[in-house]
Amino acid sequence: MFIDTHVHLNADQYDEDLTEVIERAIENKVTKMVVIGFDRKTIQRAMALAEKYEFIYAVVGWHPVDAIDCTDEDLRWIEELSAHPKVVGIGETGLDYYWDKSPKEVQQEVFRKQIRLAKRVNLPIIIHNRDATEDVLRILKEEDARTTGGVMHCFGGSVETAHESIKMNFMISLGGPVTFKNAKQPKKVAEMISLDHLMIETDAPYLAPHPYRGKRNEPSYVPLVAEEIARLKGISVEEVAEATTRNAEKFFKLF
Repeated sequence: MFIDTHVHLNADQYDEDLTEVIERAIENKVTKMVVIGFDRKTIQRAMALAEKYEFIYAVVGWHPVDAIDCTDEDLRWIEELSAHPKVVGIGETGLDYYWDKSPKEVQQEVFRKQIRLAKRVNLPIIIHNRDATEDVLRILKEEDARTTGGVMHCFGGSVETAHESIKMNFMISLGGPVTFKNAKQPKKVAEMISLDHLMIETDAPYLAPHPYRGKRNEPSYVPLVAEEIARLKGISVEEVAEATTRNAEKFFKLF
């Protein structure tokens, strides 16, 4: 059994065949999925999916790229939604210095507000980090985010950064890039980081694993991530599936 801990089934890319996508995931032993909402539209869709399907859970938050659009009213709404029994985390939040829609200082302020929100409602934080590792780690430390912990989503950093994140009570989640031929850092992390600290995801519809790279991703592909981790560690896929499923169920309380 596998759990896709970060998937965007609420994306427009699934408007035509969402039911079939979910069915394919189940056929491929993906028994639970965590759908991430990151703005008004995707949060509403994530909540609807979590309420419709017993095996789908929701994470609600505001994406750093769109931080400039985030209001205090939006954050109050997210805090209200966090009381829903199917909401298992706050995010994805963090910093993205690749896209320049939202100024860095705005991103950092919205990030800090969501960390504080997560601490108030006692839910883990799902971190988006693109080209901003130093600031992400600094802010997590300054806001004492270890009290809730969280997930370094689609982790692409170094082994050293992974260890630093683990010390702050964060899980390391690996996705499609670990299967890419030249993805040296994710492969090294998969090899060196203990299974106790790993989870798996697709980030679908983005970042499809090999051999589907460049095509639309979907949760039925998450076993390919597990297979590559197993290969790199020299263990069975079953061991990876069992450990990452156990980690996700314990971390998100998916019982």
